Amino acid sequence: MDLPFIVATLTRRGLLTPGSPIRVASQLNALRTWGWSLAGELRQAAARDPGRTAVIDENGVELTYHDLLDRAERMARSMRAGLGVQAGDRIGVLCRNHHGLIETIVAATLLGVDAVLVNTGLSASQLGTVASEQRLRLLVHDDEFAERVLGLPAELPRLDERAREELVAGALPGDLHPPERDGRIIVLTSGTTGTPKGARRPTPSGFGPLVSIIDRIPLHARDRVMIAAPIFHTWGFAALQVCLALRATIVLHRRFDPAATLAALTEHQCDALFAVPVMVQRLLEVPPPDPRPPLKVVAVSGSALPGGLAPKFMDIYGDVLYNLYGSTEVSWASIGGPQDLRQAPTTAGRPPHGTRLEMLDDDGQPVPEGRVGRIFVGNEMLFEGYTSGASRETHDGLLDTGDLGRLNADGLLLVDGRADDMIVSGGENLFPSEVEDLLAQLPQVREAAVIGVPDPEYGQRLSAFLALHPGETLDPEAVREYVRHFLARFSVPRDVIFVKYLPRNATGKVLTRELRRYYG
Repeated sequence: MDLPFIVATLTRRGLLTPGSPIRVASQLNALRTWGWSLAGELRQAAARDPGRTAVIDENGVELTYHDLLDRAERMARSMRAGLGVQAGDRIGVLCRNHHGLIETIVAATLLGVDAVLVNTGLSASQLGTVASEQRLRLLVHDDEFAERVLGLPAELPRLDERAREELVAGALPGDLHPPERDGRIIVLTSGTTGTPKGARRPTPSGFGPLVSIIDRIPLHARDRVMIAAPIFHTWGFAALQVCLALRATIVLHRRFDPAATLAALTEHQCDALFAVPVMVQRLLEVPPPDPRPPLKVVAVSGSALPGGLAPKFMDIYGDVLYNLYGSTEVSWASIGGPQDLRQAPTTAGRPPHGTRLEMLDDDGQPVPEGRVGRIFVGNEMLFEGYTSGASRETHDGLLDTGDLGRLNADGLLLVDGRADDMIVSGGENLFPSEVEDLLAQLPQVREAAVIGVPDPEYGQRLSAFLALHPGETLDPEAVREYVRHFLARFSVPRDVIFVKYLPRNATGKVLTRELRRYYG
């Protein structure tokens, strides 16, 4: 990435403002010595703004950047001296959003240890599989998961919240030096269609990844930011990386509650919110506070925006919504801003600076504008492969996302869905997302999901699952007639099934395998 662009963006976002020469020198030395790992990012923030509040937990705990780094270093020293954890080991982190999660991940990177961010929604059986496949040396978990970890091998050490605090409090003095190898962050894929896979995340090599994001999403140094997206997920972890780089004050709640989130945004005067789309949808289901929180940015990622959600949200909270499309494997691919979302409410936007985006056919050739193709992405943060040794298809330095999409005449990306989700019914290619977006605009519908199911006559057919707002009713034939009015006849779902809610994982993605169980 070209230096003038980096300097201009960092200046625009307030990261190159004058400061104490001693602190600035210490900040730069931290990055030079520790790099752009999470440990390096926290060290540079503590060097420049040691007394600034780094984290505010919902239970009232507030830690400055100096305190947060001190606690992470204490935990690292205790893990090394008391538990024998060393560079190259892997530890599992089964925690919700709170300061202890950040301290644990930073402690791992200080030691050159790989941190496996475990999805809090995994079952005991899935957790056992992850522990085995990732060869965990240690598991750090919140107290609420005590019963879920009982079935893990007895020889796997576990730290609950009390034990973690004892490690921090009882740390012996000592120095920490940059490890011989970088500790990797391993993020588990969503597992919506099968067993989650571990994906190795690269460590940034400079300002490029940060600049790519904050150039398009107007976050600034020392903002106050609430991270509602789970930090174990790629998007929540990216939010943490950005916040530490910006020396932001981070507000965290263990669980998402729309009313509590709005109250916290107002109480702490947050400038920005990182969330997943279903959280934004839930915010619209509670009365907006008066006055509104002073949000300048609401950044979402992790799943597709339901049809009509973007303009509805911006009509209430202002043109502050930013939609990032990416994945665990490619990090980011495109970003849609408020103007893009006003123009095309479900768009994933355009690729940011330094990112290549191509729609390719099955032979790896570009498809014409407006035609559906496989989405391939190139940037400096492509994943390093799965921990199993598997990877993904590449073409000319571009990585396959596994999604299908198209570019419209204005260059905006429209994602049609996973390649695996496309169904063929009576010879016609169908994308469930198009029908989902339409159904989500019905005033009675709270949330909608459409899947393909086997059909003896047509091969496959569409099945719609609808969760309605309390007190609302809909007739299945009226739903089919509504779709028939806007879309081709082969897009009309033959099955319309009403459910209380859609099954989702901890990051808000609909678990289609659970819906298919309806059909046995």
